[in-house]
This record gives sequence, C-alpha cells and structure tokens, in this order.
Amino acid sequence: MINTLNIDALIKRLGEGPLGSWLINLPETIGAKLEKGHGDLARWQTALQALPDITANNIYLKDVFCLDASIDPQIQQTLKSALLQLSPWRKGPFEIFGVHIDTEWRSDWKWERVSKHVDLKNKVVLDVGCGNGYYAWRMLGAGAHTVIGIDPNWLFLCQFMSMKKYLPDLPVWSLPLTLEELPPSLNGFDTVFSMGVLYHRRSPIDHLLALKDCLRPSGELVLETLVVEGNEHTVLVPEDRYAQMRNVWFLPSPAALELWLRRAGFKNIRLADISKTSVQEQRSTEWMKFQSLPAFLDPTDANLTVEGLPAPLRATFIAEKP
Repeated sequence: MINTLNIDALIKRLGEGPLGSWLINLPETIGAKLEKGHGDLARWQTALQALPDITANNIYLKDVFCLDASIDPQIQQTLKSALLQLSPWRKGPFEIFGVHIDTEWRSDWKWERVSKHVDLKNKVVLDVGCGNGYYAWRMLGAGAHTVIGIDPNWLFLCQFMSMKKYLPDLPVWSLPLTLEELPPSLNGFDTVFSMGVLYHRRSPIDHLLALKDCLRPSGELVLETLVVEGNEHTVLVPEDRYAQMRNVWFLPSPAALELWLRRAGFKNIRLADISKTSVQEQRSTEWMKFQSLPAFLDPTDANLTVEGLPAPLRATFIAEKP
C-alpha cells in the first residue's frame, strides 16, 4: 500500500503550475526512497494490508477528523487491531468508524489555536515535518486546494496511508522527504507550515530561509515552535537534553524569533499565539504507551523540566514573504 502514493494524481493536479518542474522528477525521487525503505516497513505494511475495506458515509475534517459508517463490531475490532500495530500514534486524535485513536498529543487543541489566524481557502499548502498528516487533513478541512506534507519518518507515513486508504481521492499527499531534499527556490506554495520543527534544527536561520524559498511571493509562513521568556537577545541552548529530548538546539524568546524572521527577510511578522503546554495536551495513552510530558517535568515544580529548564512554552508566528 505504501507504494501507492499516487504521485501521478499530484502531478496532474499541480504539474502545470510553478511546482511542475519539481513534480515531474518526483516519481524517481520517491522510488529511490521506497527502494531504500526501513527495517520495520514490512511489519507496518502488513498492518496496512490488514485494514478492512470500509466506505465512509460521512467525512468530517473541518472541526474534527472523523470518518463515519455503520460497521459490524468484528470489523471494527479488526480495524482497531490493525491501527494499533502502527503505534505509537503521536498526533491526532482520529475518529475512524467508531475507533477513537487517542494520540499522545491533543493536536486538535493546537490546530484550534493556530487555524483561526490563517486563511487557507483555495491555497496550495506545504506542511514541513507533517508527522502522520493530522494537520494536513485539517488544513484540507479548512478549505485548502491541495496539501503536501513532508516527513522522512516511515511509521508516520504508514499512519498517514492508513487514513488515505479511506480518503483516496482527497488532494492530500504525504511524502517521505526532508525539507533539505526539496529543490532550492521552489517559490510555489501559498502557505508553508513549520510546526514543532525549528528547535530540532542545528541552524534555525537556514531553516527559515529554506521555508521562505518554498513560498511564492507574498506567500505566508506559519511557524510554531518552543520558546522561552526574555528579550530579543534571549536564546536558550540546552547543554544536553531538554524535556528528555536530545535533539533540541535553540529555544529563542518570541522577541528573538521575530528578529530571526526579520533577518531571514520576512515581513508583516506577527505573534499569533503563545501557550504553555499542559499535561492534558501531551500525555501517554493506549495508542502511545511510552513516557510523555508528565515524566519530563520536575515532579516538584511543573514550571521546570526534569533538567531544571523552563517548561515547554510554544509560540506561533505568521510572516509573509516579500
């Protein structure tokens, strides 16, 4: 099933526009990726193949992700068992034919905070670090013309494909690519999202420049990332781990991040939201049984991580390419 990413349909949809020169070479690029694969890919493919054939009577993407149909309890159990084989599920939740995928993150809460500041109607959207595609589906529900997500994680791609099985004709694609694997100066997307990615980058300014290169002139960047309190000169660089994550490099203050965006050449920069992450928003569940945020905070002071650093605070900026 993972071999049926249906790149031809994507080329047919967007191949005549500014992304055409990239898309024409995409089948070869994706083919090389699929040939290399991943050690667990066969197991995840087996789970995808075990998904029962169900036709959705109703599809809801605007306010929730929900597929509705009346199905036999045994089929529903088969569905749940197959989906559990694709654990851990990080982003969601998904309601799929009576199966509630209670993901680690209440990503619907973040989407509610972010989406009210962005107009996606008829937009061609790129979601960088899209994970399992939860936000991409919600972007389509918000009126986007086409959504392309990129993420090199194979499990996340398989989770996306489990939903795509039941929504094969909707214009949402997830590609196993990194931002660095996209051609320079695409200049083809109306809106680019980077949510939960910047702090994993060793060179955050380069990340901002690469995001800008993906946008058409006057296109809009939606940037969501971890921040810390402080002035335009405040940047936290964890010496080792941050909230038990090893790959966290830079946590700027909102003022510093605004400065970075200006230096990267963006204009009309605005802080859309700033929110502290709660243990209700990120936690362990049946679908993600590993440790989560409650284990990453100081047990005596929820304002600190276990390393003694400021607890997770997330800001969303919206900025425009000139």
